[in-house]
Amino acid sequence: MSIELIVIVLAAVVAAAAAAAGLPTARRRRLRRRFGPEYERALGEYASRREAERELAARERRFRDLDIRDLPAETKTKYEAAWAALQERFVESPTDAVREADALITRVMHDRGYPTEERTVRMDILSVVYSRHLDRYRQAHEIERLGAAGKASTEDLRQALLHHRTLFDDLLGRAPDATSPSRGS
Repeated sequence: MSIELIVIVLAAVVAAAAAAAGLPTARRRRLRRRFGPEYERALGEYASRREAERELAARERRFRDLDIRDLPAETKTKYEAAWAALQERFVESPTDAVREADALITRVMHDRGYPTEERTVRMDILSVVYSRHLDRYRQAHEIERLGAAGKASTEDLRQALLHHRTLFDDLLGRAPDATSPSRGS
């Protein structure tokens, strides 16, 4: 074997090793960019960075397998009217209005093709597309829980309704999330 061939083989091995070492870093950056605050949340929930990143990548795969569809204009109009009505009810019954807002979001998700059966699954899938709003959506759920127990102020409930509104608007397609993946990627 000539020295030139040995040098070429060693260079190829070193290049392959360097490329392999860079893959986790590139993946980490991509996941961090895609999931935003949800990336950090996952790091806190799982035993290792590798486990957390594996879970986030699995969420992306589950999302790609869904048949997410846009809503027809008349359906969006129906949902906007429902939101306006529950917003009016907020004055008389803030706790009920917040609960209704969450139920309305769940109906929109269902009509668009998102899984809605289990809250954790719902949150996981939402984290792929609407990661910027997920912390606020969780806060709204906590305020809703406190409101049901009579421990949330009207201002807290108003904040919860605003948090729900942000996600509701995004789901209707009125304020697209910059981190949304394209369906083909």
